[in-house]
Amino acid sequence: MTAVEPATKKKRISKKNKSAWRKTDIQDVEQFLEDQRQEERIGTFTDKQDEDLFVLDSSPQKAKPTVLSVKQKRKLNAKKPMRTYQALENTSRVQDPIAKRNHVRQKKNGRNIELEVCNPTKPRHRQANSDRAKYYEKLEQRLEDKKNKKVAIDKDIWQDVDFRDAIPGLKDEKGWISRDLALHTAANIGKRVVKTHASLHHRTTKAKKFELPHPGMSYNPAPEDHQALIEQVVEREEGIIKKEQHLKRVTTSMFSKVTPEERDRRHLQEMSQGIEEEEEGGAEGEQDKADQDEDADKPYHTINAPVENKKKSKQARRKELKQKELARQTELKRKLKQQTADLIRIKSIRHELDDEEEDLNELKKRRKQRAEKAKFEPKRLGRHKFEEADLDVNLPEDLAGNLRNVKPESSLLKDRFKTLQRNNMLPTTKLVSRKKAKVKRYERNSHKEPGVSYQDLKDRRKAAAAAAKASADIKI
Repeated sequence: MTAVEPATKKKRISKKNKSAWRKTDIQDVEQFLEDQRQEERIGTFTDKQDEDLFVLDSSPQKAKPTVLSVKQKRKLNAKKPMRTYQALENTSRVQDPIAKRNHVRQKKNGRNIELEVCNPTKPRHRQANSDRAKYYEKLEQRLEDKKNKKVAIDKDIWQDVDFRDAIPGLKDEKGWISRDLALHTAANIGKRVVKTHASLHHRTTKAKKFELPHPGMSYNPAPEDHQALIEQVVEREEGIIKKEQHLKRVTTSMFSKVTPEERDRRHLQEMSQGIEEEEEGGAEGEQDKADQDEDADKPYHTINAPVENKKKSKQARRKELKQKELARQTELKRKLKQQTADLIRIKSIRHELDDEEEDLNELKKRRKQRAEKAKFEPKRLGRHKFEEADLDVNLPEDLAGNLRNVKPESSLLKDRFKTLQRNNMLPTTKLVSRKKAKVKRYERNSHKEPGVSYQDLKDRRKAAAAAAKASADIKI
């Protein structure tokens, strides 16, 4: 037999006062009431049927997946209750305490589209479903055609097209509708015109798209053309040499050469500037400090005389006003005299104005010529300025006279790349060369020969390479 545990005796507490009631343990009562409320909400197992508690799995183990179309998925989703109303459903099993309640059914506003789609009862509902089905069929067909459609280029994308031609009523023959008004109207009727940069509608350079090479660059040129090409190359090289000499003359040649001893002496003198002044300044500072201490013992006296508030007398003010009036009359007389002199020299003033206008017209002419010349020059699209490539030329002894033995001096890719830069289609760039890090080589201890240093091995490799090169030269 098992021993029965003795029941714990409840401690009796005095409940004389209301504050003592809180000491009573009512946890078991609260737990019982909570269980009872939960059973009322969700029900008990005895009240539920077997179909609610268990599910009979009658599906095969390997079910064939069914692929539903978009239309079928929409129909299935239309039959399901909407998730937005899921929070309003009553999931509690608690019965209504008032059995006889007058439920007021409010009339729904609008149409129930879901009910009309799922259970069409009227002819217009059936007609709407058939129209909807036709619409989805046309939509699927349109998407399929769009996927299989090939882009046909039947218009010139570089042709200037006026947007007012596509919108009727915006372009009139009399010109009453301005372009700004047409833009405003197009934006308000839903056909906004995207403003593009002006450079997209015209060429940014007047230079030729393709320049013919010089006749002297031919594989079998005429002697005169080849000589003219050589003279052009020589002239360009002389200009480059002249510019380099000028830079050398105004930079390196301006400074005199000195010996290393003189250079070190100048460097030492330059670096020691200020040291002696600081030492002298320190001695002077101590002397000034001693003088200040002596002056501090003496009584304070101001250097400037005291300022007095002296007011001008009426006579002084009257004289001042008279002097101002006299100066004004003098200035008026001077201006009148100048005007009289100008009337006398009207012809000379007219000649001066004519000369100034002539200079201004000459300046405008030069600016116009400079602007016209700039239209044929490449613009600066990046950091670097465009530089013409060197002319490809073969020396007279390299001319072969036929294409089989010709010596190529140029690259077609580089030539096309330079042409794109000249026509403002690509920014000018420079080749960036990355320096490789120097690799320190050393021999491992396991590979070292006893008594042989790394420098000896290096000398041996150099001697072997030189011998191999010499033998190759001898074979040739």
